Amino acid sequence: MHPMLNIAIRAARAAGNIIAGGFDNQTDLQTEAKGDNDYVTRIDKEAEQAIIHKIKLSYPEHSFVGEEGGVVEGDNDFKWVIDPLDGTTNFIKGIPHFAVSIALMHKGRLDQAVIFDPIRGELFTASRGAGAQLNGFRIRASKAKELSQTILATSFPFKNKVKLPEYQESFNKIFVQAGDIRRSGSAALDLAYVASGRYDGYWESGLKPWDIAAGELMVRESGGLVTDFSGGNDPMHKGSIVAGSPKIVQILVKHLK
Repeated sequence: MHPMLNIAIRAARAAGNIIAGGFDNQTDLQTEAKGDNDYVTRIDKEAEQAIIHKIKLSYPEHSFVGEEGGVVEGDNDFKWVIDPLDGTTNFIKGIPHFAVSIALMHKGRLDQAVIFDPIRGELFTASRGAGAQLNGFRIRASKAKELSQTILATSFPFKNKVKLPEYQESFNKIFVQAGDIRRSGSAALDLAYVASGRYDGYWESGLKPWDIAAGELMVRESGGLVTDFSGGNDPMHKGSIVAGSPKIVQILVKHLK
């Protein structure tokens, strides 16, 4: 195992312990609204601090970009992109579907990735050029070629509802052809499920780099394809992502353009 991946796993497990404890005792979450339908809790902040602390013990010179803490300056050749609790709304409502997402970028390229589901104990990992794993076992993305038998995942534009008519137009085209579509509330787990073949494809817009980073590398390393809505290869900066088997991604992009 790559040493930096090993540190990321330790950091994810440390955050997972905090999250699991908060999930079991939700009397003092200290929930705040960051925006429309966008929340943060004391647990989000504590989990992010735990991740950064754990990584800094081994790599004090590295830089960080976190959902809750913003940018921590350091060596930009090594930048950690962190979502300490992806699926906060699920967490607040007692829905056991959320994850820790940690990615390392080396000189601008995704290099290591961890997505950890602390409730199910599922640890998804990936290293650039070395494949993707679930609890140490190799995973591979779906090889589906047609929408008719697929299970897809997406999200609704709940933070920007004025885009709903545009979203519905694309959704309708895809839904009538697909087997079925899920909406789970965690982009990180959606991408991990694509990487493991549980979902055949996934699309979402309005995302931030920390929502996408770890999952993007994971899907690529599992043999899947990742693009933005226009078919380009920069979803982290475009804020939109399409992921899945190569053929399914091509079909989805055609409907989303």
